[in-house]
Amino acid sequence: MPPTDASTDAGTAPVTDLGADPGPGPGTDNEDTLDLRLPDELLALLGSEVDSAGGDDLLDRIGGWGPIATPVGAFHLVPVRVERDLPLVSRWMNDPAVAEFWELAGPESVAEEHLCRQLDGDGRSVPCLGVLDGTPMSYWEVYRADLDLLARHYPARPHDTGLHLLVGGVANRGRGLGSALLRAVADLVLDKRPACARVVAEPDLRNTPSVSAFLSAGFRFSAEVDLPGKRAALMVRDRSLRDLL
Repeated sequence: MPPTDASTDAGTAPVTDLGADPGPGPGTDNEDTLDLRLPDELLALLGSEVDSAGGDDLLDRIGGWGPIATPVGAFHLVPVRVERDLPLVSRWMNDPAVAEFWELAGPESVAEEHLCRQLDGDGRSVPCLGVLDGTPMSYWEVYRADLDLLARHYPARPHDTGLHLLVGGVANRGRGLGSALLRAVADLVLDKRPACARVVAEPDLRNTPSVSAFLSAGFRFSAEVDLPGKRAALMVRDRSLRDLL
């Protein structure tokens, strides 16, 4: 469970934790993303699923999802390529408002290690740039919540999919972009992952603007959960309620 840059909520207050956990900064317990390889016995149980997904892709080939129309513009989730995207991601992570929650500030090697743990893992977490009208403006992590350590802390269901988000750049904060894009991406996940019945997130419970952004995006508050390093609000967007919230 990772973190975010200065993200935006539905109103004007900056949101710096849109469903993200602390990164591997000094003194941070980041066990949720330290090991992105599934245990051998669990991989065996998932063998048929992995094969049908095309190798080790557990998230239905995000790279092929393509752009979508949103109320704030054309939006595209583009899987991160370290050689291309590291300077931008690292710059966002060094924003003080972002670093407070993601704890990935420092030289580029800090962000690089965080990205490579996901890219070299088994495919249960995919880091992406959010490109709005052709401009990279946000960082996302789409992950299999049912295969994440988060699943130890709530009654996970098969194919639950989690989101982490940070909105980069002060100009993009406080304009409601966070809520609009959260709704759009959650719906995109439900459209592209037919086996997924729920999209989940776990922002810090103390971050009221972040929780508000999820509520505005059609998520419901499900429970308080104690995660490594924070007490979180478990937010859920249900397929069955997507047209009602």
